[in-house]
Amino acid sequence: MIHRLLATLFCALLLQPAGAAGASLVDRVEPPHWWVGMASPQLQLMVHGPGIAAFTPTLRHPGVRIAGVTRTPNPNYLFIDLHIAPGTRPGTLDLRLQHGPQVLHQPYALLAREPGSAQRRGFSAADVFLNLVPDRFANGNPANDNLPGFADTADRSNDAAGRHGGDIQGMVDHLGDIAAMGYTMLWPTPLIENNQPKYSYHGYAATDLYRIDARFGSNEDYRRLVALARQQGIGVIQDIVLNHIGSGHWWMKDLPAPDWLTHGGQFVPTQHFRTAISDPYASQADKRNFTEGWFTDTMPDMNQRNPLVATYQIQNTIWWIEYAGLAGVRTDTYGYSDTAFLAEWSRRVMQEYPRLNIVGEEWSGNPVVVSYWLRGRRNPDGYVSHTPGMMDFPLHETLRRALVADDGMFTGLSELYAALANDQLYPEPMNMVLFEGNHDVPRLFSVLHEDPALVKMALAYVLTMPRIPQLYYGTDLLMASPTQRDDGATRRDYPGGWPGDTVNGFTGAGLSAPQKDMQAFLRRLLNWRKGQPAVHHGKLMHYTPDRGTYAWFRYDDRQRVMVVLNKSREAVPLDTARFAEAMAGRRLGTDVFTGQVHDLASTLTVPARSVLILELK
Repeated sequence: MIHRLLATLFCALLLQPAGAAGASLVDRVEPPHWWVGMASPQLQLMVHGPGIAAFTPTLRHPGVRIAGVTRTPNPNYLFIDLHIAPGTRPGTLDLRLQHGPQVLHQPYALLAREPGSAQRRGFSAADVFLNLVPDRFANGNPANDNLPGFADTADRSNDAAGRHGGDIQGMVDHLGDIAAMGYTMLWPTPLIENNQPKYSYHGYAATDLYRIDARFGSNEDYRRLVALARQQGIGVIQDIVLNHIGSGHWWMKDLPAPDWLTHGGQFVPTQHFRTAISDPYASQADKRNFTEGWFTDTMPDMNQRNPLVATYQIQNTIWWIEYAGLAGVRTDTYGYSDTAFLAEWSRRVMQEYPRLNIVGEEWSGNPVVVSYWLRGRRNPDGYVSHTPGMMDFPLHETLRRALVADDGMFTGLSELYAALANDQLYPEPMNMVLFEGNHDVPRLFSVLHEDPALVKMALAYVLTMPRIPQLYYGTDLLMASPTQRDDGATRRDYPGGWPGDTVNGFTGAGLSAPQKDMQAFLRRLLNWRKGQPAVHHGKLMHYTPDRGTYAWFRYDDRQRVMVVLNKSREAVPLDTARFAEAMAGRRLGTDVFTGQVHDLASTLTVPARSVLILELK
């Protein structure tokens, strides 16, 4: 705790002149502090202040030396490379900066790491993510809805672009509800400061990469959320954006270097051709456009070919993992970043935390495109990644299509069955994150024609496949949206998160019968899943669809689980002799929802429009 208090103090200190009056002051040192005992001994400090490049840094501290200094054409920046030897003890560096007779002293804290930090366990297929948009989940502290210095004020009537006031305290207040539902990982969309003039609630346009947005809370509030979540058995995953920043970022008033951003800081849009990176026939111009083009004129694109930018971003990711105690990282717009940078970024993060997990977002329905970024993948062009998993957009999109399509030789459940053959492209299929919905896609309930039976099938599929499952807030309440992308509608407020809400998803007040039924179904399924090692890490065997049904088994040496979907409007009797290979002599199956024991000796009848999950004995 003492180290944390010191770090907070040192982050706020300005350099104090030891020479002439009126000396330049440093307004930022980033990272704001660091730790001893890291896997890499290198640390690069970015020092910002008027004319600071004219100063020469020196220091004397046991185990720490200055390994290099870099200056850019901007005289207001100084980059100082430190080497922190193994065995260096925690303490405070006195960084001495001198320009002629003028001497400045900058204290810089090196902290002790939390015990076991390097070997922390990341998320795995034993977990279930809850993805939520903090601004739209729960408003625990209305006092921070509007704050001086933030132009984008709260307007709950504006779903499309307005801030609604949800915050970190709102998540803290409902950690018990999240845990009771059965979730073990929490993935909020970014909480980093987004001091943009408008449309800032989503968090994907950072204006300060070391600060939580004050309308969500403070850095310490974020640490408290992570610590309290851990007490409830929930890890927290940080949503990190490497590709771009917001146009209101403090850098934009004083860029560290002319090439800090792509295209010299001028807006050139990306054409979003995701295949260009791995396409053996793509032009270099198209590859560059994909990675160097900007999303919008309000999202400047980072030039990660500049080694100073690359180092800054790598250190920023590691800093948040260590500072907040994170269980993993979700990386937004993954493939849009420079490919060489992504290889080094993923290597460095996994070097520091070999048991951590990372999932990247490559929004493509093409499994070849997605697999390019995976650790262990042998790419034809020799590209090597260290990222364990990606969001499984190909299977997500297939699942949604399959459940509403007519079943034929190549459509409906047949397409869903065939899609799993793509797993041979993934070195670690169980590190792929399969999701029913998220903050960027239309609501599952709406896409599935507002049919609760199909929603249950989708949830059962996501939660029993050999994947890391991720669900979206509000799916439990059958929240709806247009079937075409509409971010505001997809991210509507979770009912009960604001005082005065007449419907409350946390207490059950005002819920309809179908909503209560879906919430109970999901709660039972999630909590059952917690104790199923065969579902967490076991093998999969599935059988070709038959008469609107699709059956699969998850199994290990001790346990077997059978799952059957029936899309048909009629009950379907299944000859269990067909499943003899997967059943391995087991003749009884207990329904995980009802407790009913089924005799599987000859026939299993699956009710119409239903999900059947059996523990085999």
